[in-house]
Amino acid sequence: MKILAWVLVVPGAAWAVLRVSGWSPGAVVVVLPFTPYAIGWSLISLGVALSVRRWRAAVVAGVGGALLVACVAPRVLPDRDRGPADGVAVRLLSANMLRGGADPEAIVRRVRDGNVSVLTVQEFTAGGQAALTAAGLDHLLPYASTAPQRATDPFGTTGSAVYSRFPLSDKGFRLNEGGFQQAYATVRAPGAVPVAVESVHPAAPYALDVLDDWREDLAAQPAPDPDGPPRVLAGDFNATLDHPQLRALVGRGYRDAAATAGRGLVPSWGPYGYRPIPPITIDHVLVDRRLGVRGFTAYDLPRSDHRMILAALVVPADPFSI
Repeated sequence: MKILAWVLVVPGAAWAVLRVSGWSPGAVVVVLPFTPYAIGWSLISLGVALSVRRWRAAVVAGVGGALLVACVAPRVLPDRDRGPADGVAVRLLSANMLRGGADPEAIVRRVRDGNVSVLTVQEFTAGGQAALTAAGLDHLLPYASTAPQRATDPFGTTGSAVYSRFPLSDKGFRLNEGGFQQAYATVRAPGAVPVAVESVHPAAPYALDVLDDWREDLAAQPAPDPDGPPRVLAGDFNATLDHPQLRALVGRGYRDAAATAGRGLVPSWGPYGYRPIPPITIDHVLVDRRLGVRGFTAYDLPRSDHRMILAALVVPADPFSI
C-alpha cells in the first residue's frame, strides 16, 4: 500500500511543480490544459495516502493539490477590478465555425437575441460566409473585415472575420506562422472611443513539430498600445490560462473576460468526436485594461467542436462626441 500511495501521489505533485514553475517542454504543453482535472487526482491521492496512513505521501499530495487550487481558483472568483463601469455597452460574440460548417442559424440567432454588436469568427470559409449571409447576419451586422481560407488550405481552417453593427476602419488581416489568418478592424460604437478588434487563431499544439509555430503565434499577438485605441483579442487561442504563453500575453495589458467575471472554467472546446477528451477552455476574449468587463457566457454551437463565447464589455465614452 505504501508503493500504491506514492504511485498515486507523484503524478499530481509533478503536475503541480510543472504548472507553478511555468516549464512546459514538449508534450507537457498538451496536458497542461487539463490542470483543473488534476486537482481531482490530487484529492484522490490525498485520500488514499491518509487512509493507509502514509503521512509523507499525504503531505506531498496536500501541498501539490493546494498549489493547483491556488493556480485555478482565481478563475472562478470574480475580480473586484473589472475595469471602467461607465461608458458604452458593447457585446462581443466569438465563434469557431469548424471548417465553415457550424450552424449559421444558431450564430445569427445568438447575435440577434444577445444584442451583439461585434462578432469574430474563426475557421471562416466562403461557404460559411454565404451561409451566414443567407441566415441574415448581414442585416444585423452589415460591416465586415474578412479573410477567407487560404487557397492552399484544403481543410477550411485558416480563414477568419470580424463583423460589426457599426462602421469599421483600418481593416485587414495578418498571417500567423502557423498558417491561420487573423482578420482585424477598428470598431467605433456611437458615443464611444474606437476599439481595435482582432479575430484570433494561433496554431494548435496538437503535435511536437508544431509547438514552435504555436509559441510564436501566441508571442506575436499584439499588445495594447497606450497611444492607440483600446484593443480586444477574441477567438480560438488554442491555449488555456494554464499555459504560461497565454498568461504572458494577458500580462501585457489585458484581462481575460471570463476569468474577470468568475467564469474562467467554463469549457469552450470538447469533447472532440470519438476521443474521450474532457472539455477545456481554449476560447477567450482578452480585453484591454482600459475597457470594462460586465459579464461572460458560453453557448453551444451545433456542428462545431467549439462553443460560442459572449463577453459584455464597457467602452469608455468619447469625450469629443456630440
